[in-house]
Amino acid sequence: MRGAAGLAALAGLAWVARDVPAALGGRLSGARAERAARSPQFREGTFHNQAGTRTMVAEPGRNLLRELIFGKQKRRPTAPVPLLRPSTPRPADTADELNIVWYGHASTLIEIEGRRVLLDPVWSERCSPSNLVGPRRLHEPPVRLDELPPLDAILISHDHYDHLDMPTVRALLAGQSAPFLVPLGVGAHLDRWGVPADRIIELDWSESHQVAGLEITATAAQHFSGRGLRRDGTLWSSWVVAGARRKVFYTGDSGYFDGYAAIGAEHGPFDVTLMQIGAYDRAWPTIHMFPEEAVSAHLDLRGGLFVPVHWATFNLALHDWSEPVDRLWAEAKARDVRLAVPRPGERVVVDEPPAVDGWWQAVA
Repeated sequence: MRGAAGLAALAGLAWVARDVPAALGGRLSGARAERAARSPQFREGTFHNQAGTRTMVAEPGRNLLRELIFGKQKRRPTAPVPLLRPSTPRPADTADELNIVWYGHASTLIEIEGRRVLLDPVWSERCSPSNLVGPRRLHEPPVRLDELPPLDAILISHDHYDHLDMPTVRALLAGQSAPFLVPLGVGAHLDRWGVPADRIIELDWSESHQVAGLEITATAAQHFSGRGLRRDGTLWSSWVVAGARRKVFYTGDSGYFDGYAAIGAEHGPFDVTLMQIGAYDRAWPTIHMFPEEAVSAHLDLRGGLFVPVHWATFNLALHDWSEPVDRLWAEAKARDVRLAVPRPGERVVVDEPPAVDGWWQAVA
């Protein structure tokens, strides 16, 4: 009887973990591997940042596991995060239209000159290869995936689970016709998940692609990649989305580096920047910006309106869940930076942004 129970438990575990191998993604091979090898960012079998970085900096006497388990940080809100359903866009001259809808974490919709571009969509309950373990959402998505409007492009910044989610990709594959624009190598994951080759566009830094009248350019970032034991087998990037009149910059995940000034000089000024502000720590200072550094990057980029992303949805560091935006708000005021902090699902009209009202403090 005990043996039968054990077999049943193993069978159950195998059933719930059945999607984990696929979620780990694909490996570069054939023409995709050959193209990666020609990239200036690729050497000795992996992709590299422009400057040397370390994903973890040891600090004598500090125990991160102890902080995670016994730390006093407020890593969850005290009440539900307020959600909004995006309103129907007001009638507008689409030649000048520019709106932002933040769905939580990095998942964001850009409405630009009558086109729609979705960034790093993650709708799953956890950012993990498994639906049983891994960081869990602090709030539900404000809309269902099947409620999204027709998209013109879907952009992925890199292959970490909080930015590239297999169930979300498969749902978008079935429910949308837009192409996926991804950094070099990330197409191997999409290919394994059933995305046809004609919907995968892989770009190296400084490469551009025209989609629905928009010029979309992959630009540099300072980060890393990997979905399993192998590291840096795919590239990471930031993105420039440019219409005839309006321009948007999205950081993806990145530490602060001098590449922002170069991007601003070549592609700026930007009407709005979507800037990563959360998941930082002094143990990994070169791969995730602190909020104050994000403000510096925004100024380097010659940004107009600053809209923060990568906060309030998943616990990926040791700071209070709302600390990033408190620090950002203070720094933006000190440096006279225009700021909008939308609730998940709230549409921000870039030319008429809502005043920052500190909504998160009521649930902090």
